[in-house]
Amino acid sequence: MSSCLFLVPVRGSEGLYMVNGPPSFTESTAFPRESGKSCRAVVFSKDGSLFAWSNGEKVNIVNVTSAGLLRSFDLPKTVCLEFSPKNSVLATWQAYTTAKDGTAGAPNLQLHDVKTGKCLKSFIQKKMQNWCPCWADDESVCARNVNNEVHFFEHNNFNTIANKLHLQKVNDFVLSPGAQPTKVAVYVPGSKGAPSFVRLYQYPSFGGPQSALANKSFFKSDKVTMLWNKKATAVLVIASTEVDKTGASYYGEQTLHYIATNGESAVVQLPKNGPIYDVVWSPSSLEFCVVYGFMPAKATVFNLKCDPVFDFGTGPRNAAYYSPHGHILVLAGFGNLRGQMEVWDVKNYKLISKPVASDSTYFAWCPDGEHIVTATCAPRLRVSNGYKIWHYTGSLLHSYEVPLNEEMWQVSWQPFLDGAFPAKTVKYQAVPSELPSAETKPAQAYRPPALRNKPVASSKLHEDEPPQNMKPQPGSSDKPLSKTALKNQRKHEAKKAAKQEAKADAKQECRQPSAPPSVPRSTVCSWLAGVSEFVWTLCFSLQKLKAIEQLKEQAAAGKQLEKNQLEKIQKAAALLQELEDLELGL
Repeated sequence: MSSCLFLVPVRGSEGLYMVNGPPSFTESTAFPRESGKSCRAVVFSKDGSLFAWSNGEKVNIVNVTSAGLLRSFDLPKTVCLEFSPKNSVLATWQAYTTAKDGTAGAPNLQLHDVKTGKCLKSFIQKKMQNWCPCWADDESVCARNVNNEVHFFEHNNFNTIANKLHLQKVNDFVLSPGAQPTKVAVYVPGSKGAPSFVRLYQYPSFGGPQSALANKSFFKSDKVTMLWNKKATAVLVIASTEVDKTGASYYGEQTLHYIATNGESAVVQLPKNGPIYDVVWSPSSLEFCVVYGFMPAKATVFNLKCDPVFDFGTGPRNAAYYSPHGHILVLAGFGNLRGQMEVWDVKNYKLISKPVASDSTYFAWCPDGEHIVTATCAPRLRVSNGYKIWHYTGSLLHSYEVPLNEEMWQVSWQPFLDGAFPAKTVKYQAVPSELPSAETKPAQAYRPPALRNKPVASSKLHEDEPPQNMKPQPGSSDKPLSKTALKNQRKHEAKKAAKQEAKADAKQECRQPSAPPSVPRSTVCSWLAGVSEFVWTLCFSLQKLKAIEQLKEQAAAGKQLEKNQLEKIQKAAALLQELEDLELGL
């Protein structure tokens, strides 16, 4: 275990206080407890060296190492706080209010110089959503969305707008991470029958569509979530509609799009229908994990070609979390699920542990890549509030539940910069813990008295799918098989097995001449199963060939096809060969 102490701030109705992280888990004496229910916001700087909070009277900033007060601002109504990446600026937001006579209210978004305490600039920001300006990691650029435009400021000079990005109506934008040249992804919703689109630009080249690094348009989009990878080479776009017009899903409809800065784009094909619960990039920027589909949900890792690398099968999960070093992945089912976690070694795709954190509303990795915190917080859940600290091997190291009639609102880890903790070899044996195991037995389904002494009949409405490695075997040049190809392969194998069984039955019949002349029932069933599988596969292959012919006609008419559509056309020869194999094997 790590010998370092991480600070874990805990905010709730009993006040604000700091807890020392593993291995101590004691309340920090360096930070006096802030009692009362008036603490509305807390935040660490990106490197964890500064800590700020609002106590209902002032906004205070302290140096974490010395616990000394650096700065205090008289902003009693502050409810949101954020540091700029290099700790130069503290942004504060208060709820916007108009004057009694109906005139515009006072600016409620302030940007303060941390070193001098001077207010650099004040803005009116009516909505809490996306209230905070976005900085590049080196603070060379800062951006805000103002009246459907993106305004850019340079080197924290907020008195001059250095550049503007103006499209039809920019609804959202995201700056790229890292120290490379700043890029920006912008989303413009569709209107009057026109599609929505996401474009990638490199700052400050905003000359129009021709100057964009990449462009992706799509329909069925009320809002999007844009996720840059760590190396700023690609963006994943989750396009969502509020309502599923087919009535199949309560969650509306979601589609996942991949856009690279080199201009490539594709729709990520998800083999199971249903909502997209979570999408997360690996810290390596070379792959991403998607949790999707009607329960039990699937989870799949894709590479940058949007090909599946590993399929975790189905299970009760709706979230995914990569460790800071990217060597461990946690799949979890929180919210309305039971809190089961699956901890995977993603280098070897081997399951490490399956702890259960019931009623959890929050999850976060510790920067050391070894520890995890789960919490039950209000207002999502107002009972059994508290937090637990785990080792990824499944050991519960510390557990705290707030007293009755009290609430816990927030808990988090003290952050550290990347590289502060080296990656360690993955362990499979649980680390020692003084607390009892948190594994819980699955709840038994209710059975009426009349059925309690009778055998239990299966009530499963689905068949669980096991994990499956989608990578090609070493020494093989074949690409990973798609779900359709795997299904056809299994059917081909089943048909082959049925033929072998029929031949075996026929031979057995020949060896027994005294047997009645009637054909064995198993032989007839096997023969019928083989024929039905052949007909089904034949129809399916012909249907795919027809779709490919339609795509060829569209391409001949001048329509620009997607990357995955071009790949379908390239598979025509393989489909024709498959049809020949079917005829030969009949």
